[in-house]
Amino acid sequence: MKTLTSSLIIIPTYNEATNLPTLLPEIWRAAPAAHVLIVDDKSPDGTAQVIKKLQKEHAKSLFLLERSGKNGLGTAYLAGFRWALERNYTNVIQMDADFSHDPKILPLMIRSLAQNPVVIGSRYTSGGGTTNWSLIRKMISKVGSWYARTLLNVKIHDFTGGFNGWRDEVLRKIDLSSIKSQGYTFQIELKYKAACCDFKLTEIPIIFNERRSGQSKMSFKIILEAILAVWRLRWEKRLNEQA
Repeated sequence: MKTLTSSLIIIPTYNEATNLPTLLPEIWRAAPAAHVLIVDDKSPDGTAQVIKKLQKEHAKSLFLLERSGKNGLGTAYLAGFRWALERNYTNVIQMDADFSHDPKILPLMIRSLAQNPVVIGSRYTSGGGTTNWSLIRKMISKVGSWYARTLLNVKIHDFTGGFNGWRDEVLRKIDLSSIKSQGYTFQIELKYKAACCDFKLTEIPIIFNERRSGQSKMSFKIILEAILAVWRLRWEKRLNEQA
C-alpha cells in the first residue's frame, strides 16, 4: 500500500498570499508526510515571497515553482506534473489554494489512490455537494459536467472539479504535451484522456466550499472555452480512431 510519503500536492496560485499561511498547516495536519508544490504565476500580491518565508520552516516538504506570468491553470498544472514525475512521486494531487477543497479529505484521497489510478473529488456523487453557491452557479457547474459526460461518453458525475488525485503511471501514459486547454477546461481534458487510456476513474464525495478570501477566477471566457473544448476533444478522438 502507498503511504503519505509518496504524495505531492500541487497548488497553482495567483494572488493567494492571504490563504496559504492558514491552508498549509491544515494540509499537514491532515497529511503530515505529504509534500506541497506551489506553482505561482508571478502573483503581484507577493504569494511567492510568502512561500519563501514559510520554506525556512518547511524546507523538506514545501517547494515553489515560479513562472514568468499568468499563463493559465492548465499550463501551471502541467508544469507541476512534470516537476513531480522528474522527482518520482507516486501520488500527485491537485488542490485549490482558496479553501474550497477541504484538506481533511486528503487522507481518504491518498488511501484511495493505493487502489485506484485516478481519484476524483466529486461534488455530484452521493454524499457530495456545494456550499454558499447561487442557483445559477450550481446550474452552470452541473450542466457543464452533464454536457462533457454526454458528449464524451465517460460516466463520471463531476467532470469539471479540480480536487483530483493521479498515480504517476497515469500521468506518464497520458501525453501531457498534447493537452491544449489553458483554463478550467484542463480538468475535463485530463480526465477524458485518462479514460481514453483505459484508466478507471473513481469518485469520492466532497463538499465544495466557497473561497474564504480573494476573488474567483471564473469568467464567461472560461465557460465558452469549456463548451468548445468538449467538441474539440470529441473530434480529435474520431480522427484518431479513423487514422
